[in-house]
Amino acid sequence: MISFDDIKKAQETIKDYIHRTPLVYSNSISRITGLEVYIKLENLQKTGSFKIRGAANKIFRLSEDERKRGVVTASAGNHAQGVALAASRLGIKAVVVMPERASISKQLATKGYGAEVILYGNSFDEALEYARKIERDRNCTFIHTYDDNDLIAGQGTIGLEILEDLPDVDSVIIPIGGGSLISGISIAVKEKKRDTQIVGVEAKAAAAMYLSRQTGKNTPVTSLHTIADGIAIKKIGDITFPIIQQKVDEIVTVEEEEIAAAILLLMERKKIVVEGAGAVPLAAIMDSKTKIKGKRVVLVLSGGNIDMNILDRVIEKGLVKSGRVLRIEVELADTPDAFARLTSIIAGKKANILHIVHDRLSHKLPITKTIVRLNLETKGFEHNEEIKGELINMGYNAEVL
Repeated sequence: MISFDDIKKAQETIKDYIHRTPLVYSNSISRITGLEVYIKLENLQKTGSFKIRGAANKIFRLSEDERKRGVVTASAGNHAQGVALAASRLGIKAVVVMPERASISKQLATKGYGAEVILYGNSFDEALEYARKIERDRNCTFIHTYDDNDLIAGQGTIGLEILEDLPDVDSVIIPIGGGSLISGISIAVKEKKRDTQIVGVEAKAAAAMYLSRQTGKNTPVTSLHTIADGIAIKKIGDITFPIIQQKVDEIVTVEEEEIAAAILLLMERKKIVVEGAGAVPLAAIMDSKTKIKGKRVVLVLSGGNIDMNILDRVIEKGLVKSGRVLRIEVELADTPDAFARLTSIIAGKKANILHIVHDRLSHKLPITKTIVRLNLETKGFEHNEEIKGELINMGYNAEVL
């Protein structure tokens, strides 16, 4: 197993090539949760993710021969950028295989750091298999995305920084993908403060470690449809799995709507943009997924590389989850003045109409009726109940969608 000394050595190795990211106290999130919440801003790290730490530690430790042969890796995006940047600093050729579904922004960023990007397969696992083929065909040095001792040691430097900034930390909540991040942090933190609670968080749609803890063995999952693409991994690493089993106190999962709501909350309250993977620690405490031991909690916001093309959908999901968007269906008489009366009631309740759809063709409707579906911008759940109640009082058949 990787030792605390390995992590200290990694810190010395990479200190000139990474940012020492801030650990900041959040008044607003602390008030909401009743905890003392600190956030570790790895979304402000070089390349927008913690991955540069492990990639830099791995690449800077390569032999001269390994550097000459170049490196190859597979990644959905964040590790790709870390490897590309670290390799470019040493003048090493880097080939990165990314799934065809990888976000365009991450593809472009990886190319921008100087790597050769190859798109292959529909999943990370298919990309990984092809990267292994390139390793054989081109005689490159393969760099794993998460299952590597040097990577784990590099990621563990986050734990050292947390302890330096908040020595009396009670709980650290960390995203889990392949497991290198939580493995490294847990080794570092538990070495110096054994009673600190370590909690791992996965998207429910890609909960390989949660399943593995239930079965008692490293068990892959089949479904990976999640907005937290940075942690959408089918199988925990063979190196990381026993570390997590030994060092991590609890594993929890969060739903897609909860992740979206956490992204939105960080944007609105903290003016911080994170990707889905980076938001899962906040989602876990917002929805009381874990029983926190003590008061001083650190949330590791692992990355900020969210695809702008899906950000609007994430925001909409977050608004719905927090009650700020009400989707409602109302049955109307199909007359010229019916819709005007409906909108006047909505305006009277101070809601803003965002989107309207008329449906006159439903086979359930008589010819004299129409269905109107509205998306309304509201103040929250209490306001939503007021609007629905007013419509029902006025004789409308109204249903919240």
